[in-house]
Amino acid sequence: MAQCSRRRFLNSGLAAGVLAGMGRLPLRAAGGKASDWVTLGKSGVKVTRLAFGTGTMSGRTQRELGQEEFTKLVRHAYDNGIRFFETAESYGEMHKMLGVALKGIPRDSYRLMSKVTTREGVDPQVKIDELRKLANTDYFDVMLLHYQHVATWPTDTVKWQDGILEAKHKKAVVGHGASVHGLPALRQFPKNKWLEIAMIRMNHNGTKMDAENYNTRDAGDVVEVVTHAKQVHTEGMGVISMKLIGEGAFTKREDRQAAMKFAFNKAGVDSVTVGFKNTAEIDEAIENLNLALA
Repeated sequence: MAQCSRRRFLNSGLAAGVLAGMGRLPLRAAGGKASDWVTLGKSGVKVTRLAFGTGTMSGRTQRELGQEEFTKLVRHAYDNGIRFFETAESYGEMHKMLGVALKGIPRDSYRLMSKVTTREGVDPQVKIDELRKLANTDYFDVMLLHYQHVATWPTDTVKWQDGILEAKHKKAVVGHGASVHGLPALRQFPKNKWLEIAMIRMNHNGTKMDAENYNTRDAGDVVEVVTHAKQVHTEGMGVISMKLIGEGAFTKREDRQAAMKFAFNKAGVDSVTVGFKNTAEIDEAIENLNLALA
C-alpha cells in the first residue's frame, strides 16, 4: 500500500474540512479574462481560465504540425497569457512535443496537466515517471484518470488512485482527478471524496457530451451534465470542461461563442481546454472567453 494511501486520504480530517468549507460557489468578478488565474477547488492548483489542449483527434492535429510549428503555437499561447497546457498518455507523442515546446520557460510560470490510461498490469509509478521524463518536467500540476466511462470506475481504478496519491507524496503530482465520458460514470463524481478535479464535456447543445451510452453519436443530456457539474463544484472540486467546440463540429463562430458563454455563465466551470492548430484559433478563443466573462 502506498505511503499516502487512498484510505488514509479519505479518512483525513483535512480532506473533510476542505470539503465542508466549499459549500458555495465563489463569485466571479465581472470583466474577467481568459488569462486570469483561478483555483481548481480544493486541489489548490491555480491555472489560467483557458487551457491549451493537445488532443484534437487524439493529438493527430497537433502532431501533424511538426515540432517547429507546434512550438511556435505553444509560445504564441504563452505570450498571450495562456499558461495552462494539457495532454494525455493516449495522445501519441504530445508529452514529448510539449516538453520541447516549453523548454527554457520557467517551470513555475505555467501549469501542466496529464491524463493516464488506467490499464491493468501497469505500475502507476512507472507510468507517471515515464510521462514526466517525456514531458521534461519534475512534476505535473494536475494528473487525471483518463476516460472514465463506466459506473464502476471508482472501484475499478483503486490501484491508480493509490498510485496518484503516492506520486503526490513524492511531489511528482500536485492535484488529481478524473475525466469522464458518459452519464453512468459522471453520476459517480458527486460525493466522491477522492476527486479534487473533475474534467467534464460541456457545451450549449450537447454535442459530444455525456449520455447513457458513453460512445453515442446522439446529443448528450445537457441538463443532467450541468446539474452534476454544479454539484461537484459546490462540493469543492475544480471543474475543467472540454469539447467546447464539439470536437470541431462548431464551424460557426457564434456557436463557439455560445459554448464558451454557456460553460462559464450557466455551468459554472473554472477552466476550459481547447485544442488549436493555428494562432488565429488561439486569438479567437481568448476573445470569445473574454466576451463571455464581460
